[in-house]
Amino acid sequence: MKIVVIGGTGLIGSKLVAQLREDGHEPLAASPGTGVNTLTGEGLAAALAGAHLVVDVANAPAWDDVAVMDFFRTSARNVLAAETGAGVRHHLVLSVVGADRLPDSGYLRAKVAQEEIVRAGSVPFTILRATQFFEFVGRIVDSSTVDGTVRLAPVLVQPEAADDVAATLCDVAVDEPRNGLLELAGPEQFRFDELARRFLDANHDSRPVTVDVHARYFGTELAEQSLVPTGGHARIAPTRFEDWLSRSVAV
Repeated sequence: MKIVVIGGTGLIGSKLVAQLREDGHEPLAASPGTGVNTLTGEGLAAALAGAHLVVDVANAPAWDDVAVMDFFRTSARNVLAAETGAGVRHHLVLSVVGADRLPDSGYLRAKVAQEEIVRAGSVPFTILRATQFFEFVGRIVDSSTVDGTVRLAPVLVQPEAADDVAATLCDVAVDEPRNGLLELAGPEQFRFDELARRFLDANHDSRPVTVDVHARYFGTELAEQSLVPTGGHARIAPTRFEDWLSRSVAV
């Protein structure tokens, strides 16, 4: 079965393509580097010809509010139009847990706009909202560092490994479309500041971490449960943070 992975050369996309190929499918990694540009539409029709389903895990190249909104809106419309022409049977898109609870974030507003376009389209769909990836904790710590101190809100987070996200996408992709929403989270909850301390300790990084209830995340302040599933029906990924750390940090 031909499966087109939009953003198929990125962190999640490359893992998903490998897993789909291992499972006997025919994945096509679609990205500007492979001649497929969802923002301009270049290469989309050719890439989707004969495809049974499309998995969209692409991320925006620029994250200022205007650019990120334009990317997700325009790309979603272009992909759905090309899918309609190609007779694609299932559109699966990766989104973010809590996106609809954080409207002050330009990035998360754009992800909600993407979801709304998918819901309004004619192609059967599934939206998989995932929590933050372990692989991005270091970037979050760096972006939250002010004058040598990491400042984070003491809210709950429930992160997961990128491998687990890719594995779940692989499973959901070959299921029937839900025409609705699924959520995925890691097996443990942490306070954001606690997670940062564990990451820094494992990497022998002496930066102090301080609690700041006004610290921003993707441009928005956070409430206690902004970043975790709240409905009690989320899928739970298997990899624990300490196990991922033991495989990932420099010795």
